[in-house]
Amino acid sequence: MQHIGFIGASGLMGHGMARNLLTKGFQLSLTVHRNRDRVADLLAAGAHEVAGAAELAGRCDAVVLCVTGSPQVEACIDALLGGARPGLVIIDTSTSEPDSTARLAARCAEHGVTLVDAPLARTPVEAEQGRLNTMVGATPEVFARIEPVLKAYCENIFHVGGPGCGHVIKLLNNFVAQAICTATAEAFAVGAKAGVDLQQFVNVVSVGAVNSGLFQAMAKTLGGDFAGLKFELDNARKDLRYYTHLAEQVNVPSIVGEAVHQSLATASALGQGKAFVPALVTAQERLTGACIAPPAA
Repeated sequence: MQHIGFIGASGLMGHGMARNLLTKGFQLSLTVHRNRDRVADLLAAGAHEVAGAAELAGRCDAVVLCVTGSPQVEACIDALLGGARPGLVIIDTSTSEPDSTARLAARCAEHGVTLVDAPLARTPVEAEQGRLNTMVGATPEVFARIEPVLKAYCENIFHVGGPGCGHVIKLLNNFVAQAICTATAEAFAVGAKAGVDLQQFVNVVSVGAVNSGLFQAMAKTLGGDFAGLKFELDNARKDLRYYTHLAEQVNVPSIVGEAVHQSLATASALGQGKAFVPALVTAQERLTGACIAPPAA
């Protein structure tokens, strides 16, 4: 696979992925929908702009999708199938609903096209460095074909099972991640209202088993840094909605998952949806009156 199509190269994650595909020697074609400034360097480096998804599907060996979630993936695949050649592989790197992925994979198969779910972990920083993590749902044969493509932008590649398994694993991962973030924001509010020094709380956690990179990202809010985790809160809310849907489908009570989802929904309703996930702390301040982070300058 040498000619790779890309949809979503102007996004925070997609730009770095596309840039690494170029620098690792792949021929790259992409669509440009809104922010041309974000892809100007890619086009200058040799990426080819096409008019739309159907043209990508007709030109490329594989097309990488880096979009928000299932509705966007469904729209992209509708467009791609309009021009797809048999043998095309579509690599969906979004966080999507597994049942949607299954339906789309069946539709693609009817056109001789293979859909692979390969969602991502880590941040835009690692995307630019070519050091993302990915969890791949595919048959062994398809995985072997696309692995060189994934290596262009990933440091750790996990073949987690057959089609659909990648999106299931990603939802489990994001549930645990957001549980940590929402619990930390709530603990900060309780501690602040109880009158303790929150930095001492952070010091204690930092040297124990409870510590994690996510906890440390949330702890940066105590110094006024709300960009320690560059992941939009509304995207996290969407992912938890997908997770609770999945839990319901497999008949597992999702007591903690629903609580985390509602914490994110509350923060979004309080105006923090377009901020990064650490804005859960701001939401707690507005809900409780607690003083957690320093006032904005």
